[in-house]
Amino acid sequence: MFATGFGMLAPAMTEERKGDKITTRAEDYPQWYQDVVREADLAEPAKVVKGCMVIKPYGYAIWEKIQRELDTRFKATGHQNAYFPLLVPQSFITREAQHVEGFAPELAVVTHAGGEKLEEPYVIRPTSETIIGHFFSKWVSSWRDLPLLVNQWANVMRWELRTRLFLRTTEFLWQEGHTAHATHDEALAEVRRMLDIYGAFAESVMAMPVIRGIKTASERFAGAVETFCIEAFMQDGKALQAGTSHDLGQNFGKAFDVKFQSESGALEYVWQTSWGVSTRLVGGLVMTHSDDAGLVLPPRLAPIHAVIIPIYKNPDERTRVLEACERLAKALGDIDLAQDGARQRDWLTVQIDDRDLRPGAKFYHWERRGVPIRIELGPKDLEKGQVCLKMRVDTPAATGKQFVPEAELVATARARLLAYQDALLLAAAERMNTRTVQLDNWDEFLATFAGENSTFAWCHWDGSAATEAAIKAETKATIRCVPLPGQGPAPAPGRCIKSGAPSPQRVLIAKAY
Repeated sequence: MFATGFGMLAPAMTEERKGDKITTRAEDYPQWYQDVVREADLAEPAKVVKGCMVIKPYGYAIWEKIQRELDTRFKATGHQNAYFPLLVPQSFITREAQHVEGFAPELAVVTHAGGEKLEEPYVIRPTSETIIGHFFSKWVSSWRDLPLLVNQWANVMRWELRTRLFLRTTEFLWQEGHTAHATHDEALAEVRRMLDIYGAFAESVMAMPVIRGIKTASERFAGAVETFCIEAFMQDGKALQAGTSHDLGQNFGKAFDVKFQSESGALEYVWQTSWGVSTRLVGGLVMTHSDDAGLVLPPRLAPIHAVIIPIYKNPDERTRVLEACERLAKALGDIDLAQDGARQRDWLTVQIDDRDLRPGAKFYHWERRGVPIRIELGPKDLEKGQVCLKMRVDTPAATGKQFVPEAELVATARARLLAYQDALLLAAAERMNTRTVQLDNWDEFLATFAGENSTFAWCHWDGSAATEAAIKAETKATIRCVPLPGQGPAPAPGRCIKSGAPSPQRVLIAKAY
């Protein structure tokens, strides 16, 4: 698609002020992250509302692409979108004991409305298992009503003391899937299916490799029987929990009396699941790929795939160059980047930057916003029938500026962008693999996680909550997951990194966001 109006996403800069300095990753990684988010114009703190953020148009455009990609996958597996109330009766939260205990410190409670005190306070949803359980009890009566597969795109609120844009805010956007089934086997199959969807999405769309696993009991979702997760490796060595899928057993079914008559005529409680990802994926995207020059985006989530910078010195050159830019933008905008067999098209989006700025200022501007391809086009290029192109990040297949015939660019643009997508995934995977270690000695463990240091470490653990808590207390590192088959070292017995007690297999340990 040829998007002439996309410039609204990025306010014009003056020549005098190109932007604030981006702190290097080596100098101060947390500040680097904040700088990249700011300079890419993704979001800003909503200072008048404690702990919340304003997602700016460019950042929201990334979230929209995440939504579209995931929504397509959800619907392809039979899920339907619905919407449930923002306000949840406080009594609902208390019905499931583990649920209320897990969320109590994070709840925002509404006690007055319409100028009067409410008879029963409402909680602003921290998640929707309770309110959805209430309505499931009205919708389900027979095995013929199952499975019930719904998804909700919504906002939620969890009162956070320490916030960071996208990664942890008081209010955030997400999707939450909720399903009900006739048997535990069916529910567990759903849990695994959705985890696989999240994992495939992270790797094929976000170009972000992940480890799939099961949370420990202390890290499990409040009210769940089991929590499955995907864990991603950030450039500072910390983990990001990028998605979760929960086996809720019959806990919420019993709490909200969600019963059905089985084929045999017996009255049984449903087996439920819930699963979700949030706007923290945008933060994960930033920290997986970006560099000291600013944001780096994989093409499948880039709001703008290519920017064309016209180069000219006088009105006559401007007219000829802009005509050529329009022609090129139209040709590129007719290219579909969608994966083979995809139900929706993904048009290549192009921006022509004809602002009254020097070319260098424009290069700087779009580099910080992570646009994958930059194209320069001037009078000399027109004479030669060529364009000058530069990928945002050098890859083995494309280094530095390249001069290619215009027709060749149009013919190869799709392949170039898909190769760039693959290169980002490969680079992220190599980074994770290179910095993943196996540790068997507690002194080595302490050295590995000293200060703010972190990495992915495969270690033996004795399975006890006491040992898990001791590891966290001494190092701030946590057990991210017990890996699923094929997701880590082959299971083999050993001795716990901390206690020395017997351990059946290694688990993934890291500090985390």
